[in-house]
Amino acid sequence: MKDDVSSVDADYGDFEPVIGLEVHAQMLTESKLFCGCSTRFGGEPNTHTCPVCMGMPGVLPVVNRRAVELALKTSLATGCRIARRARWARKNYFYPDIPKGYQISMYDEPLALDGALEIETSAGRKRIRLQRIHMEEDAGKNIHDTQGEHSLVDLNRAGMPLMEIVSHPDLRSPAEAGAYLRSLRSVLQYLAVCDGNMEEGSFRCDANVSVRRRGESALGTRTEIKNLNSFKAVERAIDIEIRRQIGVVQEGGSVRQETRHWDAERSRTLSMRSKEDAHDYRYFPEPDLLPLEPDPSWIVELQASIPELAAERRARFERSYGLTSYDADVLTARRDIADYYEAAVAAHPNPKAVANWVMGEVLRVVHERRLDDALVIERWPLAPERLAELVALIDDGTISGKIAKTVFEDMLATGDPARAVVERRGLVQVTDQDAIAAAIREVLAASPDRVAEYRAGKEKLLGFFVGQVMKATAGKANPGLVNEILKRELAG
Repeated sequence: MKDDVSSVDADYGDFEPVIGLEVHAQMLTESKLFCGCSTRFGGEPNTHTCPVCMGMPGVLPVVNRRAVELALKTSLATGCRIARRARWARKNYFYPDIPKGYQISMYDEPLALDGALEIETSAGRKRIRLQRIHMEEDAGKNIHDTQGEHSLVDLNRAGMPLMEIVSHPDLRSPAEAGAYLRSLRSVLQYLAVCDGNMEEGSFRCDANVSVRRRGESALGTRTEIKNLNSFKAVERAIDIEIRRQIGVVQEGGSVRQETRHWDAERSRTLSMRSKEDAHDYRYFPEPDLLPLEPDPSWIVELQASIPELAAERRARFERSYGLTSYDADVLTARRDIADYYEAAVAAHPNPKAVANWVMGEVLRVVHERRLDDALVIERWPLAPERLAELVALIDDGTISGKIAKTVFEDMLATGDPARAVVERRGLVQVTDQDAIAAAIREVLAASPDRVAEYRAGKEKLLGFFVGQVMKATAGKANPGLVNEILKRELAG
């Protein structure tokens, strides 16, 4: 069995998978959902806490307006119907990371309903319906000591503002699930609602999976998979669970409704507990919070503030910059990449050359330095205006494309602008035809046998001569002139 299913739609024979995803996105607010504690990641355990998020007796929650605003913007951007009234509810369960003994969430009256998200599949565009979007507070984090007898609890995450985005079971393959998650994360990042960092847990997903015979309309018994912290993990875990369920059915058994844990090391899902239904949580209205009733004028204001999203930006990049659909797709996948590209093109209007550098060297460094989840280009290793200057030096013939890569690495190491690096290191491209011709004659004089072979018809040797000339000129000779003069000299 292949380990990676991300690039293809798996074939399950007579069975059809039915997949729905529940995504928890932590919203980019400075304080928690119901108190003023910091949402900054990575603090010392139990330092971003207060009586409210620790569930002390007698305290009262206060709703974070900014969190509501971000949830509303997401709902509008995904075409949801905003509820006239959304009601908070207590979701009751007992676990050490829930200090109150309940989680404040929403149940029968969520914030928004009936949206949709389009994804690209192997068969073309597909519309995935959204069932609901609601808000809730996050739980804390249990830390299990595998060598000892105790578990520790860090409540820094308790009370973090979450938005839960629930899809309908419209997905039919692991690849579609991956495409949906990438599309949703792109929307959230473009809106600056969530940073989409799966490793830090600010973008988390639970997958509901069932199978049925092809042609059947009834849904099979579903399982819920947890501990999915990357796109690859989501796709792989869903594939493994689909195959497990098919095996159960083919052997005459019945799939149990349960929650399962994804074990990435062993590539398997493990049973955790029987799957709860809503009545198991004993939901009831939160008595300490009034229902949310968004003002219609506020909704209009938020609708007007929604930026150009990836799909529209991709089409504009193709139309305005003459990019291929592939290039436009890569450059608009995340808002930070698209912003960087447009800033560079504004500084030097050569859209294709700038695109090649952003998709090549710039993104290589971004990935190597693990800056993929930086939503602001100020954290990137090279300002877009600096990249634009480098491309301009190539275009005006000051340096060659090959030398430009050396200049690029120097810019990263020193922070110097491109022209300063070129002048300091003496990398200006040689365009003097007489100087290039002199270097070429020396190269040809040193290899008379190969010159004879070339003139006898072995034209592939041209590349050898070009390389020797570039070596003799320390890579500074203009490649176009080298080719032109070489052919003339060899024609002799």
